[in-house]
Amino acid sequence: MIKPVSLKEVEFLAFKLAQEILEFDEPIPDFSTRFPNKLESCITTPFINFLDLNPYPSLLDKASILFYLMIKNHPFANGNKRIAVTTLLLFLTKNKKWIKIDAYSLYKFTLWIAESPSGFKDGTVNLIKAFLKQHIVESGDMP
Repeated sequence: MIKPVSLKEVEFLAFKLAQEILEFDEPIPDFSTRFPNKLESCITTPFINFLDLNPYPSLLDKASILFYLMIKNHPFANGNKRIAVTTLLLFLTKNKKWIKIDAYSLYKFTLWIAESPSGFKDGTVNLIKAFLKQHIVESGDMP
């Protein structure tokens, strides 16, 4: 069974990690300043069911749409890409996976997603899935 990330986990793990490790020149505002319901929508969408059908059935499907939505829906006033990365890593860790890639390549890919046209959502999500498939490993396979 694929484990989701909860709002509390995003607040206490992903958000705090982004704030502490990925601060750079632009501070990430307090968690309470997030836009109401946008974050909640980002983390629940991968697990929606409609007539017993899930449009995101696999771990890669769920991770891809989660990453896309965390970047494109802007649930925070600032730091969305950084929080998206830490949320993706949290989600993968909960499901005993990791992404084996250097930080710069992940940064460039995240930036590409942010700059992608909204009208190409499905294509972008499919490219995220292909990217993750190429770089995902079992968490025990990391040195």
